[in-house]
Amino acid sequence: MADLVSVIIPTYNRADTLTRAVDSALNQTHRAVEAIVVDDGSTDATAAVMERRYGAEPRVRFMRQDNAGAPAARNRAMRAASGDYLAFLDSDDVWKPWKLELQLACFRAFPEAGMVWTDMEAIDPAGRAWDPRHLRTMYADSYRWFTREQLFPKRATLGGGPWDAAGPAEAWCGEIYSPMIMGNLVHTPTVLLRRDRFEKVGFFDEGLKVAGEDYEYHLRTTREGPVAYVDLPTIEYQTGVPGAISHRSRAMAAAFLGTLTRTLGRDRHRIDLPPWMLREVFRRAHAWNAEEAVAAGDIAEARRHYLKSLAHGPWQPRAYAQLALCAMPPGIADTLRGVWHRMKPGRTAQPHGA
Repeated sequence: MADLVSVIIPTYNRADTLTRAVDSALNQTHRAVEAIVVDDGSTDATAAVMERRYGAEPRVRFMRQDNAGAPAARNRAMRAASGDYLAFLDSDDVWKPWKLELQLACFRAFPEAGMVWTDMEAIDPAGRAWDPRHLRTMYADSYRWFTREQLFPKRATLGGGPWDAAGPAEAWCGEIYSPMIMGNLVHTPTVLLRRDRFEKVGFFDEGLKVAGEDYEYHLRTTREGPVAYVDLPTIEYQTGVPGAISHRSRAMAAAFLGTLTRTLGRDRHRIDLPPWMLREVFRRAHAWNAEEAVAAGDIAEARRHYLKSLAHGPWQPRAYAQLALCAMPPGIADTLRGVWHRMKPGRTAQPHGA
């Protein structure tokens, strides 16, 4: 089957939302689709729901495994995939019906691109849309460093498809390995990946079980050549549900710093960013880790990261104040931190890289 798309769907205790996600993959205007669902040790009715709804559907494959995390579930599905393209879909998100057709049109416009991702619409648990262009909201601290023209020197308008009613589809293409050092620019459930690029990049890092695997994977994908972006929302992204990534912020912070350190250690000669930007991203990464350590009560770890952050950027009044609190008895420090947060709401901006 030409242009077969393998849809990779990891799931864990999402029996209530999974069928909407799978149906959105099967109901694409591009019909050449196989959906591979990997149940990562669910304890709810996932298996029964899948059998009842898709037991006789030849385009759906359902696999079960002991709980090993989303990277392992995605990897198992990817090993089973036979498509010319791989797409990623989370089991609580929903695709627009023309998502794949639009992205395949983008690949035809930019045959050198190995991956295409798009914007997304954020919806709440009741299904109400609250942000029609959520990509740059969610990843604001990564996108803030570059204009679209700096990221993507090539541009094309994709028209004449079923997406036209949703607005103009502007597509962009370029090499963004260096800009990705400043933080993640790609949201996984919007991605369509060519098989030849997948064969170069390989699988998700299963060591990043809790958080951080997406950024690490997309960073490796951009390392292998040009990628493309379509400035049109193609998915409904579910927000405000238990288990969302915001609940794993300390693991995200650690994963981002680890990925950053390994990448620069290996590829510093390939990273075309000025020294001040590299200092800034490490400053922010260490400050993020420090604040997560404070929140977890790990004062020694917080002190270590604050000192490293200050080494990359000494003008940080907040970091000096937090270091002083780290030296105080816990009860006094906690009281003063409460006063500090009431006076100075908010935390260090996060590159949403994990």
